[in-house]
Amino acid sequence: MPVKMVAIFGASTVLWILFAVSQAFKIEVSPEHRTIAQIGDSMSLTCSTTGCEPPSFSWRTQIDSPLNGKVRTEGAKSILTMDPVSFENEHSYLCTATCGTGKLERGIRVDIYSFPKDPEIQFSGPLEVGKPVTIKCLVPDVYPVDRLEIGLFKGDRLLKNQEFLEEMSKKSLETKSLEVTFTPVIEDTGKTLVCRAKLHIDPIDSMPKERETVKELQVYTSPTNTEISVHPSTRLHEGGAVTMTCSSEGLPAPEIFWSKKLDNGVLQLLSGNATLTLIAMRMEDSGIYVCEGVNLIGRDKTEVELVVEEKRFTVDISPGSQVSAQVGDSVVLTCAAVGCDSPSFSWRTQAGSPLNGEVRNEGAKSTLTLSSVSFENEHSYLCAVTCLQRTLEKGIQVEVYSFPEDPEIEMSGPLVHGRPVTVNCTVPNVYPFDHLEIELLKGETTLMSKYFSGEMGIKSLETKNLEVTFIPTAEDTGKALVCLAKLHSGEMESEPKQRQSTQPLYVSVAPKETTILVSPSAVLEEGSPVNLTCSSDGFPAPQILWSRQLNNGELQPLSENTTLTFASTKMEDSGIYVCEGVNQAGISKTSVKLIVQDIQLTVFPSKSVKEGDTVIISCTCGNMLETWIILKKKAKTGDMVLKSVDGSYTIRKAQLQDAGVYECESKTEVGSQLRSLTLDVKGKENNKDSFSPELLALYCASSLVIPAIGMIVYFARKANMKGSYSLVEAQKSKV
Repeated sequence: MPVKMVAIFGASTVLWILFAVSQAFKIEVSPEHRTIAQIGDSMSLTCSTTGCEPPSFSWRTQIDSPLNGKVRTEGAKSILTMDPVSFENEHSYLCTATCGTGKLERGIRVDIYSFPKDPEIQFSGPLEVGKPVTIKCLVPDVYPVDRLEIGLFKGDRLLKNQEFLEEMSKKSLETKSLEVTFTPVIEDTGKTLVCRAKLHIDPIDSMPKERETVKELQVYTSPTNTEISVHPSTRLHEGGAVTMTCSSEGLPAPEIFWSKKLDNGVLQLLSGNATLTLIAMRMEDSGIYVCEGVNLIGRDKTEVELVVEEKRFTVDISPGSQVSAQVGDSVVLTCAAVGCDSPSFSWRTQAGSPLNGEVRNEGAKSTLTLSSVSFENEHSYLCAVTCLQRTLEKGIQVEVYSFPEDPEIEMSGPLVHGRPVTVNCTVPNVYPFDHLEIELLKGETTLMSKYFSGEMGIKSLETKNLEVTFIPTAEDTGKALVCLAKLHSGEMESEPKQRQSTQPLYVSVAPKETTILVSPSAVLEEGSPVNLTCSSDGFPAPQILWSRQLNNGELQPLSENTTLTFASTKMEDSGIYVCEGVNQAGISKTSVKLIVQDIQLTVFPSKSVKEGDTVIISCTCGNMLETWIILKKKAKTGDMVLKSVDGSYTIRKAQLQDAGVYECESKTEVGSQLRSLTLDVKGKENNKDSFSPELLALYCASSLVIPAIGMIVYFARKANMKGSYSLVEAQKSKV
């Protein structure tokens, strides 16, 4: 029993030791099982152990090929480094670790590949619109090629895709490509062309290695519509300059090249700019100039011919072939040589007279200044220009004139409607007068025109005039009188020199229709007010003048106001008053007779009498004019004219029916006035002693005294009057 137990115990001890050893000694490799390396890179395989100190390592390939790497052992770790990786490193590598009597081995599979560069995109030529082009997508130095896939895209559109599945005869780096042919259009510009390459190295790993190249498409067009513009012209003179500009259409924008075609046809390059400027041209610069538009697609050219002519020597004279100069003014004649660098000048008159001016030469120009032009300067002046051996001469005619002032308009008198007037239009200091024309216009109507043609004896300043007589009317007011003078001074001038004077017309109209308005009447009572108002028509408005006509016929001035006013008239204010309307065209007058009188209507013995009494009614008028007196008795049935003697009417034995209103009317040649009174007749009283001898005597005496007094007053007044006075019968005074 003990022996058996010992045996069992020993066996278990050995098994435990073996288990312990097996648990402590281990081997590991990194990377595990399989790794991928790119040709040309560096790669390291690591083999390490645990549970053994120190182990020993050894490396080999499964087919016993050379390691093609370097081994480095550091303690419990061994490293196999392959630098650089090549085809010879594509093996299964085994690492063996020995620890005492124990040995462990692990393997690592190394697969290699080559995919070092992005694809290359190649074109068979530039992309030209409408022309097919082949695109090649090139993937260089690939291994293994049987796992390569190439795709070509234009924008988002796949043009072509290819997988290279053919078997490889040997291990090598290969370059594979994909080709696509298409025809570009202008719309392709700006799109992207993508070449995408994928290398499926690990079948287990679904993500292949991928590289791509992107190119933006630029579609080109060949140069067309090449054109040349020339300024100023294709025909030039020596010494001139020309600018030629060339343009050409295309993509990319064509470069411009200028050349000149030589006699042998060879093109001599001149410029690479679009604009070619040639200055100081010579005759040998004539020829054909070629413009060529060039881009990477093609070229297009056009040409132009320039002709450089010999520069001619010319003479210019200014202000022209003929110039007019006014007497006293200054004029400058300029002679210029064109086409000659160093000319010489000389001036002369055609008649060989003195120049009477100052000459000044400056370079290619010479001036002759005529200061204060006079008759002596009226010549043809010649300028001779000599250049080398050639002389040219050019002339200018100087015409002298005098026309310094506007015409003067004079009239023989004021303009009065209907009265002839003479207008004189004078043009002073004229030369030459035989070129003078004077026209006189009233408004738009020509009154007279005259051209002063005729031979002049000597050159002198003369004054010419045009005289016209016409009858102005009121309608001419507001119109203008125009004196227009024209001096036709030269054949070269299309329009004559003109001067004019204008005078507005104001035609006066003599006063007429002068009238006097008397308010209230021309016949007045003494002490009454009166206004005499005068009006008169005319242009300008007439001035009003009042005067009184004296006995000798002379006029005594009174007032210049329109209205003549008497606040309180007197007998001596009677007379003839004259109103005159006066303006520069004439006088118009009229008169009015003013009568100031004193009418007295009386009754004797009184306005109240008794029946049977004798009544005397008297009407007297104190004035200087012939007067008609009419006595009337007013009645409802009509007025009764009484037969009066010297303005007196006697009622003998007054009756009751004699009572009433009696009226006296005083008439003159300019008017009349009225006076009235009321007579009251009372009936008789019953008195026996109504009649007495004393009363009869008194009555008889009064009947004689009252007429006597009336006669005395009448003759006294008649003696003071200048004129006549007559009492007419009442029947005649009714008229």
